[in-house]
Amino acid sequence: MELIDQHTKKVMEGCKERARQAGLDFHDETLEYIVSNRDLLELSPKMMIPTLYDYWVHDVEVLKERGKYELYPVNPYETVINTRPAISFYNDNNPDWLNVMIFYHVLAHIDLFQNNLFYRGTWDYDFTGRALSDKRLIARLRSQKGRWVDYVIEFARGVDNLVGYYHQLGLLQEAVIKNGNERLDYYFDVFLQAGGEISVSEYVEKVEKYNQCKREHGELGEEVFFDEIKKKHPEFEASFEKYKRGKRISRLDPMEFIMEYSPFLAKKENRWMKPVLEVVRNTSLFFQPQIRTKILNEGWASYWHEVLFLKDDRIKGNEVNFARVNAYVTSLPRVGLNPYALGMRLFSHIKEYGDKGKISLDFDRLKDSKSRDEYDKKLGQGMDCIFQIRENMCDFTFIQKFVDQDFVDKYKLFVSGKRLNRTKMVWEYYVKSRNAKDYREMLIDGLYHPPKIEVMPEKAKEGAIYLNHRFEGKPLVKDFIANTMIGLEFLWGGPVQLETSEVAPPTIPSAGNLPTGVNIPGQAKSKEKIIWQRVLYTMDKKKLSRKVVG
Repeated sequence: MELIDQHTKKVMEGCKERARQAGLDFHDETLEYIVSNRDLLELSPKMMIPTLYDYWVHDVEVLKERGKYELYPVNPYETVINTRPAISFYNDNNPDWLNVMIFYHVLAHIDLFQNNLFYRGTWDYDFTGRALSDKRLIARLRSQKGRWVDYVIEFARGVDNLVGYYHQLGLLQEAVIKNGNERLDYYFDVFLQAGGEISVSEYVEKVEKYNQCKREHGELGEEVFFDEIKKKHPEFEASFEKYKRGKRISRLDPMEFIMEYSPFLAKKENRWMKPVLEVVRNTSLFFQPQIRTKILNEGWASYWHEVLFLKDDRIKGNEVNFARVNAYVTSLPRVGLNPYALGMRLFSHIKEYGDKGKISLDFDRLKDSKSRDEYDKKLGQGMDCIFQIRENMCDFTFIQKFVDQDFVDKYKLFVSGKRLNRTKMVWEYYVKSRNAKDYREMLIDGLYHPPKIEVMPEKAKEGAIYLNHRFEGKPLVKDFIANTMIGLEFLWGGPVQLETSEVAPPTIPSAGNLPTGVNIPGQAKSKEKIIWQRVLYTMDKKKLSRKVVG
C-alpha cells in the first residue's frame, strides 16, 4: 500500500476544483492510496480501517474472501472511509479517465460524510487515530488476560447493534441543556401535572408568574422563581433529582447500562473489561450512520460522478468507456436492489421536480396524469433541494418521502414475486405489484433496523437485569437468543431476563366452532391470522428458560 503518484494526485486536485465549483463542500486534506486486490481482502473485514483492533472473526473473513477471490476474481474500483483526513483506496492499474470518474465519486462521498447530520458524531475526531489507540489497548490486555479478551469482545459484539445511536445523535445536535432549563421543563411538564388536578387557568397563572420574575429580576429571575417554589414545595428538589436519574437510566442502551451498573464489572479484578466494551460500542457508533445511509450515500456519489465526469474536458475520447463502466455500476436490476442505481435516479428525479416546482402542495393535489406531466413552474430549485436532502436525510426518510407513484412509473419499477412452476420444476419470477406503496414498503423492509431493546430496572428481580423488546412487527431471531444471553449473563454477573414477542402456537378448534383462517380439507385455503404473545426468556447459570407472560 502506497500513496498515489504526483501525476494522479494532480488529477485528483483538478477534480476537487471542479467539484467545489459545482457546489460540493469538503476539507482540503485527503489521502489516496494505491492497493492491490489482495490488500483490499485484508482491509475489508476491518471496514477498510487499517488501524481497527484485531479480532479472530476478521481473520476468518480474510480466509473466506481469499477463497472466493481464487474462484471469482473481482476488481473493485474504490473504497473511501470517513476519517480526518478522508482516506480512499484505488487499484494500481486504473487509467486516468477512470480515475477522474472514481475521484468524483469519492469526493461526493466525502461531501456527504462531512455535511450529512447523521454523521455529526464522527466530525469531531479522527477515527483512525482512536482506532489505533484502541488496537494497542486490546493488544496489551490480550498479552495480560489471554483469550478472556476475545470472550469479552465476542459477548459485546453480540449486542453492539443495540447502541443508542439516535440518543447520542440527539445529544450532539442539541445545545447543551442547562440544569435550570431542564428544571423548568420538569416543573411545568411533569411536576405541576403529576396530580392531574391543576386547571388551565392555574397553569397559565404559573407561567405568568415565571415571566414576571424574569422581567423584574433579569438573569436572577429563574432562581427567584424556584426559591418561591421550594418554599411552597420542599420536596421539589428531591423529586427533580429522582426524575433526572430515572430519565438518564431510561436513555442508556444495554451496553451503557452494563458498563455503568454491572456488579461483575465493578469488581477490581474485572474493571479491565469496561474499556473493551467501550471500544466495541464506540466502533459500532462510528459505523451506524454509514449503515443507515447506504442508498443516499451511494446515490449521491453516483449522481455526481456522472454529472461532473461528462462536463470534464480531460476525458474526451473516453465517453464510450465511461458509459460501459457507468452502466455496470448504476444499472437497475429487474429483480433485487442496486443502491447506486436507485439512489442516483432518486436524486435525478428530485432535481427535476425541484426545477419544475413539483415539490409543492399544489402539485400533490393534482390527480390527472396529463396535468402532472405538463406541470412546470420553472422555479429552478432542484439543486437546492438535493443539497438539503444530502444534509438532512437518511435512507428511511429519503425513501419514505420521494419514492412515489410517478417515480415508480417513470423507471418501470415493480415488486417481484417467486413461485414454483410445477410443470417445468423451475422457479419463476413474476411482477407482483407496480404500486408505489408496495415498492416503498419492500425497500423499507430491506433497510437496517435493529430491534429496540430497553433496560427496565423496575421490573428486574434482585440481582438480575431485565431487557424489554419493544415489538415492531419483527420477532427476534431465536437462534441467537441463547448465546447472546449467555454473554450478557457473564458481563452482568447475574441472571438476565428478556421479554419479547413471538407467534402463538395455533389452537385446535372444536367441531362446529372453526374460526376464520383454519384450513378444512376439501375447501379453499384461507389466510391464517398471526397471533402474537409476550414471552419471557431467563438465562440463569447458563440455563435458558422460557415462559409465556401475556
